[in-house]
This record gives sequence, structure tokens and C-alpha cells, in this order.
Amino acid sequence: MGKKIVKIVGAIVVLIIAVLIAAPFFLEAKIGDIVKNNVNKNVNATLNFADADLSLISSFPNAEVSFKDVVLINKAPFEGDTLFTAKDLGLTMGIMQLFKSTGEPIAINNFNVDGAYLNIVVDKDENANYDIAMPSESTAVEESGATEGFSLDLQAYDITNSRIYYTDQAAGIAFKMDDVQHNGTGDLSLATSELDTHTNALVSLEMDSVNYLNRNKVQLDALIGIDLNENTYTFLKNEALVNQLPLVFNGFIKVNETNQEVDLTFKTPSSDFKNFLGVIPETYSKNIETVTTTGEFEVNGNFKGIVDEEHIPKFNIVIKSDNASFKYPDLPKAVRNVFLDVKLNNTTGIAEDTYVEINKASFMIDEDRFNLTSTISELMGNTKVKAHVDGSMNLANISQAYPVPATYDLKGFLKADITMAFDMASVENKQYDKTNTIGNLSVDNFEFNSDELANAVKFSTARITFNPKTVTLNSLNGTTGKTDFDITGTINNLLGFMFNDENVEGNFNLKSNTFALNDFMVSDEESSISTTQNNSTEGQNATANKIKIPSFLDATINASAKQVLYDDIVLNNVNGVLVIKDETAKLNNMSSGLFGGKMAFNGEVSTKQEVPTFAMKLDLEQLGIQEAFGSLDLFKSLAPIAQILKGKLSSDISLSGNLTDDLLPNLLSLTGELFADIATDEIDTESAPLLTALVGKLNFIDLDQLNLKDLKTSLSFKDGVVNVKPFTVNYKDVAINVDGNHTFDKKLNYKATLQVPAKYLGTEVNKMIAKINDPSLQDVTIPVTANIGGVYNSPQVSTDLTSGVKQLTSKLIEIEKQKLITKGTDKAKDLIGGILNGNQQKTDSVSKDTVSSKQKAKDIIGGILTSQKPKDSTAVKNDSTSTKNGNEAIKEKAKDVLGGLFGKKKKDTVN
Repeated sequence: MGKKIVKIVGAIVVLIIAVLIAAPFFLEAKIGDIVKNNVNKNVNATLNFADADLSLISSFPNAEVSFKDVVLINKAPFEGDTLFTAKDLGLTMGIMQLFKSTGEPIAINNFNVDGAYLNIVVDKDENANYDIAMPSESTAVEESGATEGFSLDLQAYDITNSRIYYTDQAAGIAFKMDDVQHNGTGDLSLATSELDTHTNALVSLEMDSVNYLNRNKVQLDALIGIDLNENTYTFLKNEALVNQLPLVFNGFIKVNETNQEVDLTFKTPSSDFKNFLGVIPETYSKNIETVTTTGEFEVNGNFKGIVDEEHIPKFNIVIKSDNASFKYPDLPKAVRNVFLDVKLNNTTGIAEDTYVEINKASFMIDEDRFNLTSTISELMGNTKVKAHVDGSMNLANISQAYPVPATYDLKGFLKADITMAFDMASVENKQYDKTNTIGNLSVDNFEFNSDELANAVKFSTARITFNPKTVTLNSLNGTTGKTDFDITGTINNLLGFMFNDENVEGNFNLKSNTFALNDFMVSDEESSISTTQNNSTEGQNATANKIKIPSFLDATINASAKQVLYDDIVLNNVNGVLVIKDETAKLNNMSSGLFGGKMAFNGEVSTKQEVPTFAMKLDLEQLGIQEAFGSLDLFKSLAPIAQILKGKLSSDISLSGNLTDDLLPNLLSLTGELFADIATDEIDTESAPLLTALVGKLNFIDLDQLNLKDLKTSLSFKDGVVNVKPFTVNYKDVAINVDGNHTFDKKLNYKATLQVPAKYLGTEVNKMIAKINDPSLQDVTIPVTANIGGVYNSPQVSTDLTSGVKQLTSKLIEIEKQKLITKGTDKAKDLIGGILNGNQQKTDSVSKDTVSSKQKAKDIIGGILTSQKPKDSTAVKNDSTSTKNGNEAIKEKAKDVLGGLFGKKKKDTVN
């Protein structure tokens, strides 16, 4: 009997285990479908997830369901927006919940979420993206008591590594919680229960473009009493830590059908002045436990009232300190005589009636004092500000009394006495005549250094006068790196810049003896890639530190500098107008000295787009050619051959294209045109492999006698190719026509056509010309083509004699042909005259003379072009054969003559 019982029990256990192992394979699909169907059926949104897993063994007697990559996407009016995402979402429930029918609710005991993002948005029309519950379609369902979906019988929950964002566009509120770690325990299935919660997060709060919290560390331990019957949530035992400021609070929140009731009070648990340092983020205040303090600091307040569409709770918050001090143990000076009297109030429950009173805020370091008083009213409406600040401060004392970052090194003496009164409506509408700001600010021997700056910035003096409508910069003298500057000017909208997110609008005058552009650029090894590399891999080497034209500037700057330095380039006596707006700098009527000449230019540079762009027109006058082409990569790429010239260059250049991150031209993107007027009479032949190759093929040319005076040429460039418009240079009386193109990587494709006079063809040819005795041959020229390929440092030159041979042959044949025709005509006249005169007896002799003359002409042509003596008439047996052989001989002789130009020099070549 006992053995049977053991077998039965064993069989049951085996069956249970088998079910626990096998069930997930059959139920996972069902769970996923149930969740998707139930959620999507009941919300105006779409739920999806990558995978659903079911586990029974590890959680027995419960079941665990987990979902990967959960996404909940809004439908209209927030079509396509993400309301919720999570990397992992886990639910725990009783095993029997898995076997409920589709229409029955599933009870969830606890859940955990990791990597979640909850994005709550209220648009300007006050539509909320979280209002996704589907309206009930039938009251019959409600009456029957059937409820599909889930019921929360929670005992515990856990949220890790998550974000919660709330944006109310209508109210101008942005609330963010990053790095949220939160958990809670309690039996939420009961009508009344207690929920024990623990929260850590980084909290940011912005209201009406004013940042009140910026990733401030918040810790909250709260025991909350929950009464579901009364919809009341009571804070029973609660402690908060904002940065390092401790707060305790109590009270309740009751959710009614049309509003919420709030009654909360809070205060600092002690009056130790360390509480004040606790308000400051720990990054800046450091460890406050070792700080010595005297005096008191208190924060207390309350919120009480109704929250609905028209009201907020009335509140009263007081921050106060009397004659306090603090000193960090490793710093030599103390901050003393600290007075704070600040009140934040709303007595009506209307948001627009919120106001702040700063009755006193002052402190001293040594004998330096700072004072501030202010009243800010209608905080949520047309904010009105009245404020006064005065004081004097040795800025070096700040780092002697407070742990500022080591990279921020302040020096100098500051004095201020400023009073301002304005309302935000006037600022937003730029009605600065309705604002009133007066006072003075002066700074002497100011010095500031930071890792974000290439060099320390030093102001010897700065004098600023605040007027009712404008701010006058009377003087700002200083240096940074190699740069010195003296700036004066006017700022038209300081209040708009400070409080209304406007750009700085103003007019300034800048004078400098030396202005080094590199002093204002942050170097980044990642961005120092060559132009060629950047051309071929544009966009692949994105850098974190791009040079950007400030987006907040809307200014006109009249600039004058004796010397402007950019890398190794020196611009002298620079003058012009710089207009900066919308991340674009326009250069108007700029002029400077450069490479011994003058340069005038107009154009613009823009960093607004991801890839910076520029467009420029330059007028260059009498620049030193070798200096220009030796220093400027652009010139080297446009005309590499020009580096061999010694002389002056005048040019008009228009070009546009993209810039690299450090604002150098991206050569392959350039498009433009150039006209050059070159004044030179000297060539550096030793540094020109191209000329060496040409001389090797054209050995009758002496480069020292090449005439480049008054050379004018034009070229255009696009997509990395430079097309040179045809131009002519002269060597003695040889005209050389040049045209073609090259690429920015110096691949050559040029043709030089030389019009060579016949006299350069040698003594033999000149004897032939004399023998023919035709005046037109004295000016005849032979076209010789030199094709130039390869690359600039290793050129390939080949010559083409075809055209020259053909032209010379045709010319000689045409001359002899005309002579024969003329001679034949004369003989014909003589013959006709003899007949008319009755000289019949002479007919035979005349006929013989005519035949003899024709043959002699042929012999002369053949003799000239074949360098042979004329033969007698009997040597020519066949006219056609003789003519053909004569033409071939002419061509061969022409080839021989022209070929001599490109081989070794003939002894009797004319020089």
C-alpha cells in the first residue's frame, strides 16, 4: 500500500514538473496576444513589444511574464509620438491567472520596469497625450460588471534606470526626472493601505524659460497612507534631500471629481547654515560636512488650496538667514555677514499673482561687499522686475573663499551700481523705452582662464554705462594670446538678451595691433585632418568641437587691425565691416595688405548648417607670386605651375563652397572663376619639373628668354577640376597657345601649340625656301603640338608633328603649283601670238619648250623637297608615278625637318 502511495505521489510530482516545464511553451503566445489585445482594445494608442517570456519554475507558485522592448505609440492628435518605452517590463501573478478566459481580468501582484521612458505632453490646446482611455461603448457592459484587462492587486513594484518627462506647452512648464530609481511596497488591493516608497532622481524644472532646477539630485523616502474610498493620499512620514538640503513635510492630497485639494507643509529639520550650502549642487559645494559655519538658515513653507484649471494652491515660502558665515577648511578666507531674506508668495490661488521679494541678499569677503534687493511680481503673467545691485569685489577672493572649479581662474576688480525696472511684455515687444536701467559697471585687471579657451582672457579695463534704453561699452581693452583689442560700442537689447532669449544686438568698433584668429579657436586633435582626407571622407570624422559663429550675436563690427594672423599668413592694415547674424558672418568692404600687395574682399561665412559654407569675391593687386603660391593651399591647387614665377600677380577671384570644421576650404567642393594678370620677367626653372620635361622635347627653346610680360589668363573650377581658358605666351617670335585642365590633386591634361617660324627649321630648309623664292614663305609658321599629361611633379610630355607636316607640305605644293600655272599661261600666250603672226614654223619648238618647262617644274619641286639635283626629262617616265613619289618625298622631308626640332639641335639652327 505504501509503495502505491509513493508511486502515486511521485507520479503527481513528475506531472507537476512536466506541466511547469511544458506550460510556458504553450502559454507564451497566449499571454502576448492577451496583453496586446486587451491593451490595444482599451486605449487610443498602439502597444507592441519584441518578445514575451513566461517563467513558472523560478517563481513558483507564481508566474512571471516579461516583455522586451515595449513601446506604446500615440494616435491622433499626437500621431506617431512615443508615450512610453521600456527595455524590460516584468509582471508577477498567480499561476491560475494564466488559465482565465479572454474576458476575465488578470490580477497583477507586482511589476518591475527597467530602462523606461515616460513622455507626458500637454499641447498648446491643452490636449494631453496620456488621455488615451477609450470611451465606453455600452452601458450594458458596465451594468453586467464585466471587466476585461488587468486588475492591480499590487504588493510591490520596482522602477530602475528610467526617465520621466512632463512638458506642458500651454503653461510653459518642463519637468524632467532622469536616472530614476524608485520602488514601493504595500497591499494596494485593500481599500486603505500604506505604501512605503524610496526614490532617487535627477530633477530639472523650467517655467516660462526660467531654469529653477537643473539635474538637481533629489532623494525622497515617503510613507503614504492611501484611502481609495476617499481618494486621499496622506504623507505620514516623509524625508527629502534636495541636493544636500534636508526637508521634512507632511499633509495630504485629495483627488476629487473636478479638482484636487492640497494641504502640505515643509521645513528644514534644523537651522544649521550648512543647509544653505546644501541647496548648491554637490559638484560646486563639495563636501559640506567639514565646513565651519555660524548663524542660521531656515526654509519653511506651505501649500494649501484647490488645484483646477483656474487655480493653484496658495503658498508661502520663506528663506532666511541672519549674519551667518562659512569657511572651507582648506581655503584661506571666509564668507561672512551673510544675510538672506527671501519670500515666495501667492495669496490668491491665481498663478499670475505669484511674486518674489528679495528684501536682502548680501555677503562679504574681506572688505568686499555684494548687495542685492529685488521684487519680482506677476511671476506667471507679465512679470515685472525691480532690482538694485551694488558692490565691489576682488574677484581673486572668490576662489580663496569658495571651491570654484580649478579650471576657472578669476582675477580682477569689479565695481557695480545698477538699478533696473522693466516688465516682460515690454522686453518681448522690444519696447525698451518702457524700461529703465541705469548705472555703471567697471572691471580692472580682469583675468579669466578655462579649458574651453585657447588662452587666458585679460581685460586691463572695461567701462560700461547702463542707460534707460541702451548699454554703452565705453571701453574694453585687453589681450588673449598674441591678440590685443580695444572695443567700444552699444548694446541695444541687453534685457532682451538676458531675459527673453534674444540675440545680442549692437554696433561695435574693434581696433587691434595684432589679431590672431587662432587665439579664438579651440584645438581638437580629432578635427585636425588634412583637406584631402576631409574631401574623401566628409562627414565621417565628426568632431565634438567645431568652430561655430555664435548664434546669439546680431552685431555690426567696424574692424581695424594693423596685423591679422591666420596660421602662417600675415594680413597687414586690415579694415572693413563685419556683420554677424543668424550664425553667418558677412564681410563688407574689407581690405588689407598681403604678400607685398593689396587685397580687397567681400563675402560671407555661415556655420548654420551641419557643413559650414562660404562665398567670397577677392580683388588682388600686385601680390608677390612666390609668396602667394608658396603659402596658400588654394592658390597652389588652382595654378601649381605659378610657383616658378617671380614677379607680381593681380587677380579677380570669385569662389564658393564648403568649409571643414576648422573653417578651411574643402577643395573638392569649390566652384568659382579666376582672372589673373601676371607681371613677371623671371622664371625659377630649377624648381619646375614640367618645364624640364618640355625643354627635353622642345630643345630649341631657351626658358630664360620666354616672354611672360603682361600675361593674362582666366580659369574656372568645379568638382575638383580647374579648366584654363586658352591663352598665349611668346618665345621670341614663336607664339605658344595653351589650354586644358588639371585636378586639385595635380593631374595634368594640357595642350601647348607652338607656331614655329620656318627660319627655325635649319639651313637646309632655308636654302629650299630661297630656291623657291616666294615671299610668302618668309612668314610661314609650322604648328607643333605638345601634349602634357601625368602629374605636376612627374609630368609626361609628347609631341604631335602631324599637323605641322601636313601644313608645310600643302604650302610648298601650292606654291609650286601656282608657279607652274603661271608659267604655262605665259607659254600659251606666246604660242597664240606666234600663230597669229604666221610663225607656224616655231610651233614644234614651242611645244617642246612647254613640255620641257613642265618637267623642269616637277624636277625643281622634287629637288627642293628631296635635296637632290634636278634630273633631265628622260628621268621621268611616268607622270602619275613621278607625282606620287614627289608628294611622298615632300612629306618625308617635312617630317625630317620638323623632327630635327625635337631631337638634337642642328648645328645651323637659328637661335
